[in-house]
Amino acid sequence: MTATSVFFERLTDAGEDPRFRKVCGSVRFDIRDGDDLEQWLLNIDHGRIRVTKSPEPATTVIRVSAQVADAMARGEVNGLAAITRGEIMVDGDLGLALRVGRLFPRASETPVGGAPDPGTPR
Repeated sequence: MTATSVFFERLTDAGEDPRFRKVCGSVRFDIRDGDDLEQWLLNIDHGRIRVTKSPEPATTVIRVSAQVADAMARGEVNGLAAITRGEIMVDGDLGLALRVGRLFPRASETPVGGAPDPGTPR
Protein backbone atom coordinates (compact mmCIF):
# COMPACT_ATOMS: atom_id res chain seq x y z
CA MET A 1 0.00 0.00 0.00
CA THR A 2 1.38 3.42 -0.94
CA ALA A 3 1.61 6.45 1.35
CA THR A 4 -0.98 8.12 -0.90
CA SER A 5 -3.45 5.25 -0.48
CA VAL A 6 -2.96 5.32 3.30
CA PHE A 7 -3.53 9.09 3.30
CA PHE A 8 -6.84 8.81 1.41
CA GLU A 9 -7.96 5.82 3.52
CA ARG A 10 -7.42 7.90 6.67
CA LEU A 11 -9.45 10.75 5.19
CA THR A 12 -12.21 8.23 4.50
CA ASP A 13 -12.09 7.04 8.11
CA ALA A 14 -12.10 10.58 9.53
CA GLY A 15 -15.07 11.63 7.40
CA GLU A 16 -15.09 15.21 8.69
CA ASP A 17 -12.72 18.14 9.17
CA PRO A 18 -13.88 21.27 11.00
CA ARG A 19 -11.44 23.43 9.00
CA PHE A 20 -13.72 22.87 6.01
CA ARG A 21 -17.05 23.91 7.61
CA LYS A 22 -17.52 26.68 5.03
CA VAL A 23 -16.30 24.68 2.04
CA CYS A 24 -18.38 22.93 -0.60
CA GLY A 25 -16.88 21.42 -3.73
CA SER A 26 -15.13 18.43 -5.17
CA VAL A 27 -11.51 17.71 -5.89
CA ARG A 28 -10.24 14.83 -7.98
CA PHE A 29 -6.63 13.74 -7.74
CA ASP A 30 -5.34 12.20 -10.98
CA ILE A 31 -2.22 10.36 -9.86
CA ARG A 32 -0.07 8.98 -12.65
CA ASP A 33 2.53 6.25 -12.27
CA GLY A 34 3.87 5.51 -15.74
CA ASP A 35 0.89 4.27 -17.76
CA ASP A 36 -1.23 3.71 -14.63
CA LEU A 37 -3.74 6.32 -13.49
CA GLU A 38 -5.29 6.30 -10.01
CA GLN A 39 -8.14 8.74 -9.38
CA TRP A 40 -9.31 9.79 -5.93
CA LEU A 41 -12.38 12.02 -5.59
CA LEU A 42 -12.99 14.17 -2.50
CA ASN A 43 -16.50 15.55 -2.11
CA ILE A 44 -16.51 18.25 0.54
CA ASP A 45 -19.81 19.46 2.00
CA HIS A 46 -19.49 21.88 4.92
CA GLY A 47 -16.73 19.91 6.59
CA ARG A 48 -17.94 16.44 5.70
CA ILE A 49 -15.43 14.75 3.41
CA ARG A 50 -16.40 11.73 1.35
CA VAL A 51 -13.52 9.99 -0.43
CA THR A 52 -13.96 7.55 -3.29
CA LYS A 53 -11.87 6.14 -6.09
CA SER A 54 -13.66 7.64 -9.07
CA PRO A 55 -13.11 9.28 -12.46
CA GLU A 56 -16.22 11.48 -11.98
CA PRO A 57 -15.98 15.17 -12.92
CA ALA A 58 -14.91 17.53 -10.13
CA THR A 59 -14.81 21.27 -9.40
CA THR A 60 -11.03 20.99 -9.27
CA VAL A 61 -8.68 18.41 -10.77
CA ILE A 62 -5.16 18.01 -9.43
CA ARG A 63 -2.73 16.13 -11.70
CA VAL A 64 0.37 14.81 -10.00
CA SER A 65 2.88 11.97 -10.32
CA ALA A 66 2.70 9.06 -7.90
CA GLN A 67 6.14 9.97 -6.56
CA VAL A 68 5.14 13.55 -5.68
CA ALA A 69 1.78 12.39 -4.27
CA ASP A 70 3.54 9.89 -1.99
CA ALA A 71 6.01 12.55 -0.86
CA MET A 72 3.12 14.90 -0.04
CA ALA A 73 1.33 12.13 1.88
CA ARG A 74 4.50 11.61 3.94
CA GLY A 75 4.84 15.35 4.60
CA GLU A 76 8.04 15.64 2.57
CA VAL A 77 6.72 17.97 -0.16
CA ASN A 78 4.71 21.17 0.19
CA GLY A 79 1.84 21.27 -2.32
CA LEU A 80 2.13 24.99 -3.06
CA ALA A 81 5.86 24.66 -3.71
CA ALA A 82 5.17 21.68 -5.99
CA ILE A 83 2.61 23.74 -7.94
CA THR A 84 5.16 26.53 -8.31
CA ARG A 85 7.76 24.04 -9.60
CA GLY A 86 5.26 22.60 -12.11
CA GLU A 87 5.16 19.19 -10.38
CA ILE A 88 1.42 19.59 -9.77
CA MET A 89 -1.08 20.90 -12.32
CA VAL A 90 -4.41 22.31 -11.15
CA ASP A 91 -7.49 22.67 -13.36
CA GLY A 92 -10.44 24.50 -11.84
CA ASP A 93 -10.64 26.27 -8.50
CA LEU A 94 -7.05 26.95 -7.36
CA GLY A 95 -8.33 28.27 -4.01
CA LEU A 96 -10.04 24.95 -3.33
CA ALA A 97 -6.89 23.06 -4.31
CA LEU A 98 -4.83 25.14 -1.88
CA ARG A 99 -7.35 24.54 0.91
CA VAL A 100 -7.26 20.79 0.30
CA GLY A 101 -3.48 21.00 0.56
CA ARG A 102 -4.02 21.66 4.27
CA LEU A 103 -5.16 18.05 4.66
CA PHE A 104 -1.65 16.81 3.91
CA PRO A 105 0.86 16.57 6.76
CA ARG A 106 3.69 19.05 7.03
CA ALA A 107 7.29 17.99 7.54
CA SER A 108 7.02 18.90 11.24
CA GLU A 109 3.98 16.64 11.74
CA THR A 110 3.80 12.87 11.91
CA PRO A 111 3.79 11.61 8.33
CA VAL A 112 0.87 9.45 7.23
CA GLY A 113 1.78 5.84 7.83
CA GLY A 114 5.09 6.70 9.42
CA ALA A 115 6.72 7.44 12.72
CA PRO A 116 7.13 10.97 14.04
CA ASP A 117 10.27 12.87 13.14
CA PRO A 118 12.83 12.22 15.91
CA GLY A 119 13.26 15.97 16.37
CA THR A 120 9.52 16.56 16.94
CA PRO A 121 8.61 17.07 20.61
CA ARG A 122 5.76 14.98 21.96
